[in-house]
Amino acid sequence: MEELYERTSLLIGDKISKLKSAKILVLGLGGVGGYALEALARAGVGQIDLLDSDVFAASNLNRQILATTATIGRRKTEVAKERVLSINPDCKVEVFDFFYLPETADKVDLTAYDYVVDAIDTVTAKLELIVRAKRAGVNIISSMGTGNKLGTSFEVADIYRTSVCPLAKVMRKELKARGVDSLKVVYSKEEPIVPSNTPTESGRHIPGSISYSPAIAGLVLAAEVIKDLTI
Repeated sequence: MEELYERTSLLIGDKISKLKSAKILVLGLGGVGGYALEALARAGVGQIDLLDSDVFAASNLNRQILATTATIGRRKTEVAKERVLSINPDCKVEVFDFFYLPETADKVDLTAYDYVVDAIDTVTAKLELIVRAKRAGVNIISSMGTGNKLGTSFEVADIYRTSVCPLAKVMRKELKARGVDSLKVVYSKEEPIVPSNTPTESGRHIPGSISYSPAIAGLVLAAEVIKDLTI
């Protein structure tokens, strides 16, 4: 479907071939990852592999592009694959239905990819993924926190030049302890809002979210990947 590439080619010319031949892994298909995936698929990336262990819930409807009343209860990877192929039938898609953790990480070979997009929301999984990608010399970009925020300003920076974001603070400390000296991230300097719900037994609030903040972060993630691949 060459029409898919026409308008993009007007901006990047022959570099569109780099997108067609690229192989990207997207981990996490929620609010951030779903929008990143959408932009990568529409840019004409030739292979996009998908990793997530979750199913869609009604509570996802307010912020996740892949969540609709029709997809509630369905596996996120299955819905995401259908979405990609409905945009670009020529795209190759492989799915991994498991939770990325140290004990499951060997199920996917990161060295097979030109770029890894980290849209995971748990620290343990993010750390394992980043350390492995860095060790393998694979390009990776990681999303920091988007919950409890109403702003639209998301920046691209090295993890060690971030501020304010609570998740980025934790990641800086843990990555430094693991010898990771750099990481491209998307983050916001907005102070998180304390949500109005009652804390859980652990003393933590379920994070609040809105339709546009995760979407903006996801699109910025995709933009950086596309720019890096077409340099």
